[in-house]
Amino acid sequence: MSKITSCGVVILNEEGEVLLAHATETTHWDIPKGQGDPGESYVDTALRETREETGLQIDPTQLVDLGLFSYRHDKNLYLFATRLSRIEADIERCVCVSYFPRRRDGQMIPEMDAFRWVAIRDVDAYASSSLSRLFAQKLSLTDLHQRLSQTADMTAAGSSACDR
Repeated sequence: MSKITSCGVVILNEEGEVLLAHATETTHWDIPKGQGDPGESYVDTALRETREETGLQIDPTQLVDLGLFSYRHDKNLYLFATRLSRIEADIERCVCVSYFPRRRDGQMIPEMDAFRWVAIRDVDAYASSSLSRLFAQKLSLTDLHQRLSQTADMTAAGSSACDR
């Protein structure tokens, strides 16, 4: 059986917290991610899924390509990452515009119904076991936060040098 590939964005803030969205009518929280449309690139899929599931518009130049990860027996994840401040990614203003029919009655409900910033040490309490395992074994959020912070520092240094 071939695996499907979902594409998503890991969004960290200045404090190293990760943005998670609650999957409607489930017990788990997730990063914005989903499957691509025919002919859609990984980056375009990740940006579209993030926009549909959170309302956040992310500039593709802000993304760090993290690559392809084995996620579950039936799914791979192609991930990107970015650092947004709590102001840029205000969870009070996040909204999901992607809907699906509820199993029991067919009523259309949003894929995601709540948003929160979660400290790295607390991700396991919210995320699905597959996502928690990915962060624990293949993609350290602590290392990613440091990498994104260094990138942000370099960008800021470059900007301030140009302003002189």
